[in-house]
Amino acid sequence: MTTAGLLQRAGFAVKVYEQAPAFSRIGAGIHLSANVMLVMRRLAIETALSDIGLHPDAFVSRQWDSGEILFELPFDPASEVRYGAAYINVHRGDLHAVLESALAPGTVAFGRKLAALDDTGTTIGLAFEDGHRADADLVIGADGVKSAVRQQYVGDPARVSGHVVYRAVVEKKDFPADLQWNAASIWIGPNCHLVHYPLRGSEQYNVVVTFHSRQQEEWGVREGSREEVQSYFDGIAMRPRRLIDLPKSWKRWATADREPIAQWTYGRATLLGDAAHALLQYLAQGACMALEDAVTLGEALRVTGNDFPKALDLYQRSRVTRTARVVLMTREMGRIYHAQGVERLVRNDLWQGRTPERCYDALEWLYGWKVESCLAGCPSLKEQP
Repeated sequence: MTTAGLLQRAGFAVKVYEQAPAFSRIGAGIHLSANVMLVMRRLAIETALSDIGLHPDAFVSRQWDSGEILFELPFDPASEVRYGAAYINVHRGDLHAVLESALAPGTVAFGRKLAALDDTGTTIGLAFEDGHRADADLVIGADGVKSAVRQQYVGDPARVSGHVVYRAVVEKKDFPADLQWNAASIWIGPNCHLVHYPLRGSEQYNVVVTFHSRQQEEWGVREGSREEVQSYFDGIAMRPRRLIDLPKSWKRWATADREPIAQWTYGRATLLGDAAHALLQYLAQGACMALEDAVTLGEALRVTGNDFPKALDLYQRSRVTRTARVVLMTREMGRIYHAQGVERLVRNDLWQGRTPERCYDALEWLYGWKVESCLAGCPSLKEQP
């Protein structure tokens, strides 16, 4: 939807084909770091998101058993100056509504599940499962982790991680008062962690737990079990353990990502977002990388004078290395979070006592991304209205 909005602002006729019969405001919390808030600025919805989102004071990492703080990353005026924008938490449904508001009426066609593409060299045809057909000059496969576009051109399998994620949203009245911090808080332990942070003016709290499953997992989503979560958090301190008992229902994700690939573009079709670089959750960058893709594609079209082959080549060269780094570093962060034994001691020694400036430096490669320098081999771009 971000891609569609940016391309419409650039004068393109855009159609979004959505397999769902309608949009519904589902989901839980999502992190929008400074790098992606700069994309929202380009789409002219940064203020709207800032108004409905919640601005956390910090990201705080704690030992799961003692509550001892390992490191704290402040999100304050200094971080905004450093990275050029704020860091916010927002409900996915609210983000979705703001993005939809940036699209021209009639942009989205519902109930259209892609079956196949047919690239003639001059146009590309889309065939949908309901029999509908359409033609386009360019197809952008922003169709998620189970992308039909990627399946047709790449056909690679997903990499099931064995890590399971439970997510739930809890109302403020049910959330422990002594944990109602305006921060993204993570309690890390061996092979597991628990995260909580406020949403919607602190009227709700997002609760997320992650653990290494004892069983062979198959990629998918289903209803969760409180008893299963409790069995993996037997050693957690009583203070955060209360959060496991709060949700009335859990959604259970058996997670997967994909190996990075060097080719995203095939003729008049290209990949974007999770279709190009599906991520695990440990750096909270899945949506952020998709939104970076969106503005980079738009800039590539602009600087090439809308020459599609040149633009797609430039877009791909500008994004493959960065997104592959995020995929691989996300896997590594999961290992570091869930360290045990001597490796846990090494991690703690590296993290404890870090100043905010050292934390900012360590994340410069990620949060310091800028729209105006997003294209590979191109001089810095001036801000566009």
